[in-house]
Amino acid sequence: MSYQIELTDQPARPIAAVAWDTTGEQFPRQWRGCLDEVYACLRQAGVTGGCNVMLYRDLPEPARISVAVGVEVGAEFSPSGRVRLSALPAGLAAVTTHRGPYEGLGAAHRAVGRWCADQGRALTGERWEVYGDWEEDPARLETTVFYGLASNVGLARAGCRW
Repeated sequence: MSYQIELTDQPARPIAAVAWDTTGEQFPRQWRGCLDEVYACLRQAGVTGGCNVMLYRDLPEPARISVAVGVEVGAEFSPSGRVRLSALPAGLAAVTTHRGPYEGLGAAHRAVGRWCADQGRALTGERWEVYGDWEEDPARLETTVFYGLASNVGLARAGCRW
C-alpha cells in the first residue's frame, strides 16, 4: 500500500482513556480490557463516545512505552476506576491514513517514520491512532496515524494530561 503523508496542526482533542506503561510484547493482550473499561465508564456517565484512539509515548527505557487507550469525547464526565479525561496531543503532526486490516498498521507507521527521517523532521516521541467506524469487511477499515513533530514539542506536551 502507498501512503500519502501530510503535515497538520492538531488541536488537543479530549479523550476518556486508561493510561499505563507497558512493553510492546504485553500491549496486545492488555488494550482490549482497558477499552472495555472506558466504554463502561462512559455508559455509566451517560456520555456518548466518538472514535477509538490509542496514544503511544516513548519512554527512556527502550523496551517500554507509555500508552493510553480510549475514546474521543465531547462532554465532561466523572472519572471512574482507571478511566481519566485526557487529550490527544496538540501541535504539528505528520499524518497518514491506513486502509485495510489492523494487522497492516505497522506499514503506515514505518511510512510516516521514513517520511519524517527523509524530511529531517524530529519526532516528539508521541504517536497516535484514530480508528474510523467499524466495518465487518477488514478491507474497508480506516485508521489515521499521527506522529508528533518536535518543532511544536511544547504544544504537544501541553495537550496531553496523563
